[in-house]
Amino acid sequence: MRVLGIETSCDETGVAVYDSVEGLLADRLFSQVDMHARYGGVVPELASRDHIRKALPLIHEVLQAANTPLSGIDGIAYTAGPGLVGALLVGASIGRALGMSLGVPTIGVHHMEGHLLAPMLEERPPEFPFVALLVSGGHTQLVRVDGIGRYSLLGESLDDAAGEAFDKVGKMLGLEYPGGPRVAALALEGTPGLYQFPRPMTNRPGLDFSFSGLKTFVRNTLAEAAASAPVSRQDKADIAFAFEDAVVQTFIIKCRRALQQTGLKTLVIAGGVSANLALRAGLQSMVEKERAQLYYAQPRFCTDNGAMIAYAGTQRLLAGETSSLALDVKPRWPLASLPPLGQSASQ
Repeated sequence: MRVLGIETSCDETGVAVYDSVEGLLADRLFSQVDMHARYGGVVPELASRDHIRKALPLIHEVLQAANTPLSGIDGIAYTAGPGLVGALLVGASIGRALGMSLGVPTIGVHHMEGHLLAPMLEERPPEFPFVALLVSGGHTQLVRVDGIGRYSLLGESLDDAAGEAFDKVGKMLGLEYPGGPRVAALALEGTPGLYQFPRPMTNRPGLDFSFSGLKTFVRNTLAEAAASAPVSRQDKADIAFAFEDAVVQTFIIKCRRALQQTGLKTLVIAGGVSANLALRAGLQSMVEKERAQLYYAQPRFCTDNGAMIAYAGTQRLLAGETSSLALDVKPRWPLASLPPLGQSASQ
């Protein structure tokens, strides 16, 4: 089965063609970062308009790269949520229209299921069951994964997601949008051990997260530094290092706890923050001590992309699932509400 995947949940337009036998044939991505950077964050209306401008040209480009005519597509997968409602409607409208015109099935894909399954695109994919740490701009969750659609929430952030916290700390440090990757880059210049930031909620049982207090700790540390002298780039680098280290160590503690509680020996990290090198290195060291294994996608499949939507959609289409004719998107959509693979004939 050859599936066209369309991702338009936020500020990146992603398109890909995935074949159930041959694997990923082609993928393209257009990022709106430069446009939104002028405003210091995503402007939903501008995001929607840009998806309208870029989606069809990218589809034509991907089909050509995949050496596949539109008539050679057997199914369409598009992101149905969660995300910005206007942006979601762009991809859903295009996906549903193409599906009806071609007479092929369409499927609305859960954005976070796409992220969760992105490591399956690698040459050495993980095997079920496993513990997954989903870390993106809007989500931070620990999930037990027993199969596609068989998800049990173990813990989640009670306030800011880790990606949000990184972006907000980036703003505090005066870094350009998006702040998260820039904080990680600045942290490379930081001095280890100069600041010691708290590891939120690690001194109590459970697998939930909280990053709002850590964000406040950064603000207070900056204010204290500014009270005695102008804050230098090195000061900012030292604070960025301490912040990143606190987040990474928190994830290490919680992921170790999740592996021990479930008895599983496989950990998957997915979502935009999973590309963070310090996080990957810290978790790799932890799983080696736990005699477990760590899996993640290559960096270009960590952030939003069409390949993960095409892959996830292919699996559900092969199982006989399709979306209804109604143009239904879900800005809020709990991952645990998804049916196990093949148990839902339609959405």
